[in-house]
Amino acid sequence: MKAARFETFGSAADTLIVGDWEMPAAGAGEVLVKLFTSGVNPSDVKKRAGAAPTLLDNGPVIPHSDGAGIIEAVGEGVSKVRIGERVWVYNAQYGRRFGTAAEYVSLPASQVVALPDNTDFATGACIGIPMMTAHRCVSADGSVAGKCILVTGGAGRVGYYAIQMAKILGATVIATASNEKGQAQCRAAGADFVTGHPTKNSVKQIQEFTEGKGVDRVIEGEFGANLVPVLDVLKTSGVIATYSSMIVPEPQLPFRRMMFMDLTLRLVLVYAMPEKAKQDAISDITTFLKSNQLQHRIVQQLPLAQIASAHEMIETGNQFGCVILQCQ
Repeated sequence: MKAARFETFGSAADTLIVGDWEMPAAGAGEVLVKLFTSGVNPSDVKKRAGAAPTLLDNGPVIPHSDGAGIIEAVGEGVSKVRIGERVWVYNAQYGRRFGTAAEYVSLPASQVVALPDNTDFATGACIGIPMMTAHRCVSADGSVAGKCILVTGGAGRVGYYAIQMAKILGATVIATASNEKGQAQCRAAGADFVTGHPTKNSVKQIQEFTEGKGVDRVIEGEFGANLVPVLDVLKTSGVIATYSSMIVPEPQLPFRRMMFMDLTLRLVLVYAMPEKAKQDAISDITTFLKSNQLQHRIVQQLPLAQIASAHEMIETGNQFGCVILQCQ
């Protein structure tokens, strides 16, 4: 089969190689998926750049966690009924070397999920990290029905889906974005009120919108940089669910203030989510997809041979939406 790989850390152009690779087989409890699409996420480009120093200790890596395709074969213990099933996959390159930037991948059957008939393969490659992270942030701490949710970075991949899911589940949603284009994306996703990223000015606007009551929960895409202004709008006993802190990667916490607010701080990582959370996400996402309740943004679809360009697009951070590789 054809696959992309990297054998050293560095820039996309210098490290990513596309060529022949041994065809995988479905082992016990596994399925073999013929991949049509592979999603490129920020975590994928960070790994390739060297964020996980031991990743290459056992040999070259085929990158990417997300993708979609058709089950072509099953291993021992998996029903043959699944052969021919349209599917999406997640965590393909977590705890293992071989991900979805290839024509085929073999994975445990539990990580290969039926893709609704009304959902194309490009969208299927957007589900794993973006949608499952958004679902965890929105749903991990109980129902959001009737609550006010602040989504910072609402124009990002996770934030865009978080806005939509929170609205579907009955919340009032406030979103932030850095510029008018991003704020327009938040409005398109359904946010009830949109402002700039957390500052004294946006805090004032949020307080005015909530009539001084503040927000019940925050879904935070830049935890360290936004923490102080976020605390200014969060209610006592509120929740901060965060999945990233790139600007301030090792933030210092105002512990006494947070303690006296009786806050819950939830750190979200799809790779480490408990199994029940994964299954809850899969169930709700399937429902949302079947009923066409979600909007999707595909920025660009490129052939597998142009994987370096796809990684470079993600690294610029200028795109609203997902970058997808066509694997066949």
